[in-house]
Amino acid sequence: MEKRDIKSLTLEELQAEVVEMGEKKFRAGQLYQWMHQKLARDFDEMTNLSQKFREQLKEKYQYTDLELVDRLISKLDGTEKYLFRLADGNVIESVLMRYHHGNSVCISSQVGCRMGCRFCASTLGGLTRNLTPSEMLDQVYCIQRICGERISNLVVMGTGEPLDNYDHLLRFLRLLTDENGLHISQRNVTVSTCGIVEKMRSLAQEQLQITLALSLHASSQEKRKELMPVAYKYDLEEVLDACRYYFEKTGRRITFEYSLVGGVNDTQQDAQELARLVGDINCHVNLIPVNPIKERDYVESEQAAITAFKNKLEKYRINVTIRREMGRDINGACGQLRKSYIDAEERKQNV
Repeated sequence: MEKRDIKSLTLEELQAEVVEMGEKKFRAGQLYQWMHQKLARDFDEMTNLSQKFREQLKEKYQYTDLELVDRLISKLDGTEKYLFRLADGNVIESVLMRYHHGNSVCISSQVGCRMGCRFCASTLGGLTRNLTPSEMLDQVYCIQRICGERISNLVVMGTGEPLDNYDHLLRFLRLLTDENGLHISQRNVTVSTCGIVEKMRSLAQEQLQITLALSLHASSQEKRKELMPVAYKYDLEEVLDACRYYFEKTGRRITFEYSLVGGVNDTQQDAQELARLVGDINCHVNLIPVNPIKERDYVESEQAAITAFKNKLEKYRINVTIRREMGRDINGACGQLRKSYIDAEERKQNV
């Protein structure tokens, strides 16, 4: 019989499980606290539970505990990048960024990605599988345990398309923000998507107060097709309508992520078109100088082009910032550390 993933259960589900095992209902609260507040690595750490109960738990449940494979710390800004091994041997990466407003963690939602965005290292090997809610949670838990500092902000912008793993994402968000767990404020959580329209509309109806970030990256449908294969399925206007719907339902301002690729989408005309596209949406545009990857020919925009692009948007009264580059000296961009690790492992096997 396959063991249930205990760290992915809600407190209510856990209470029902514990009672079924013949234990008092309050034991579920103790168990939940060990997993989601004290961040225990296994059942043996749960010292106020009887030995017999802990042995029963081991027999019946799988306990997610990610293995740290590598930890890189940027000499430039203190950003930390983590490579974790999952129980099945796959590896994923996460990033810790320190800001004046608190510590932020960027997590992965899938092993690999099938979206195929041309400038992203995450998608080079395709999609292997979805992460479970507990595997998403444990990225946060491991980092908080390792660095010894509270995590107050979270972005689901690492490897994978979060809305392609919709059900697990929702459960993860509810566990992460639950008052009985780490209780990270929903308003401090951002979920990124390349624009899966029906899931964006579903998310708008979930009564969450998270920020939705759309990976836009182009000022026209044709240009978006060049950079993002998902644009062949969803028209840009359709995606932007879903953004308007999200704001209408939640009152949460939309973030548009726009990676500036030298000579591709960084002209003054692009900026003007972008302002026209999003001008009627309550939004914030986050300009991201693209992180070049060796498998693609794309290059980062010149600093002058980046500044001119920002100025043009501001002229049209668009709220815009240039994302501070963090962790460039440690393969800071999505998928780069995981890709370099996999490549190195393959080289070892071929020797």
